[in-house]
Amino acid sequence: MDEVVVVGQIARDLVLVVDEVPGPGGTAAVRERREVLGGKGANIASGLAQLGAPVALVGVVGDDDVGARLIARAGADGIATRSVVVRPDCPTGLIVDVVADGWRYLEDLPDGVLLREDDLPLDVIARAGAVVVQLQQPPKVALRAARTATGRVVLDGAPERLRDELLACADVVRADHQEAELLTGREIKTADDAVAAARELMPKELVAFAVDGVGNVFVWDSGELVVPLGDVEVVDTTGGGDAFVAALTFALTRGDGPEKAAKLAVEASAAAVSHAGGRTKLTGR
Repeated sequence: MDEVVVVGQIARDLVLVVDEVPGPGGTAAVRERREVLGGKGANIASGLAQLGAPVALVGVVGDDDVGARLIARAGADGIATRSVVVRPDCPTGLIVDVVADGWRYLEDLPDGVLLREDDLPLDVIARAGAVVVQLQQPPKVALRAARTATGRVVLDGAPERLRDELLACADVVRADHQEAELLTGREIKTADDAVAAARELMPKELVAFAVDGVGNVFVWDSGELVVPLGDVEVVDTTGGGDAFVAALTFALTRGDGPEKAAKLAVEASAAAVSHAGGRTKLTGR
């Protein structure tokens, strides 16, 4: 399998599980605590590595002990880190995931941990069999990466700007419910709404939209598939979309058809949301 390059966010992910979130002046005991390599880009890269894909991560950490530990963790996970940028005088990003009755994020992501155009390893991106572009990065940077790619381009999310230019580069588009509405400018309430919205983005190899309360909709030129929500107990939705993107990209890159790729993506997402935090053990069954 050709190398997959993930262009996206890297952060320290601190997961705190509590029985309830205290009010002002209150205190709550932490029932479970996990500190792991996180950020959407790193989560997707970790998932790809677990599935068996050769993968390289393009992102930014600060010039601090936390950044060094995250790079070491990524390397131990089997991710190529040669293209991770260490930004001087910048703290590494931090995401705190508080899990109680649902989840709450606290994010410290300084501007310095966003990718810049001159951070991109254009030769690495150009050689990749697939490039996942996580659209929380600045639109101009995302577009430069997508235009440099010669392999499959997977867009994850909805860009703030340069929508048309980015979509023109995409082979695969994945978006959650809110992102799908932003991306298409349409209200999506049902699976049929999602199918119609996805059809407007054709021709693409594959478009995958999540529909809240319904499931996931997959559309390609010659077909479509609606995968209803399963009966998995949702503990924390953190990382569900990242596992989905990792599995979808892996399956398509190894030559699976849309239906088989869709099944693996949904299974991976279900595995991710069944526990606290975004770090999930995936397999390529």
